[in-house]
Amino acid sequence: MLKLRSVIWLALLALAMPLFLDAHAHSMFNSAEEYLGGYRVQVATLPEFPQIDEPSQLLVRVTDSDLNEVDRFTMGIRFFYNDQQVDAILPQSHEGGHWDYDYVWKNSGNHVVKIDLYDMNDSSGVLTYTFNMGTQSPFGMIFFIAIIIGALTLTVIVAYVYVPNMLKRSKTRS
Repeated sequence: MLKLRSVIWLALLALAMPLFLDAHAHSMFNSAEEYLGGYRVQVATLPEFPQIDEPSQLLVRVTDSDLNEVDRFTMGIRFFYNDQQVDAILPQSHEGGHWDYDYVWKNSGNHVVKIDLYDMNDSSGVLTYTFNMGTQSPFGMIFFIAIIIGALTLTVIVAYVYVPNMLKRSKTRS
């Protein structure tokens, strides 16, 4: 009976495999993208929830309307907190479609990050993309610790309920 059940499960998994061929990793929590002027700018932070006064990375990717990475671009970044500009990165030229910038966030909460693309497609205009990026105070770890404690508690309860029954069944079979 156990062999038959295993064969049935394997057959179901084999039949379900085509459903998972287009699986993708999840996007990062503190990420966003915006289309403007025929270009798409994606932005994310690493780690996903930057800590105050600790180094993190701002990851930027620029693609065209066909989602092909742009070979060369000039970009500047402005950081706003409570509607006041708190920092800026002067415009710089970049080769390739990625730009990883090391940054230290100083304030806890929501920041507005404005990314300016300059002179794209021989136009003299500036394309400004606006993103909301959140930071986390040191007390934000309490949230993650509470989730971990809850998961461990559930595991202990499930083990307490089911392990004795499994041991009892294994003793009766012997």
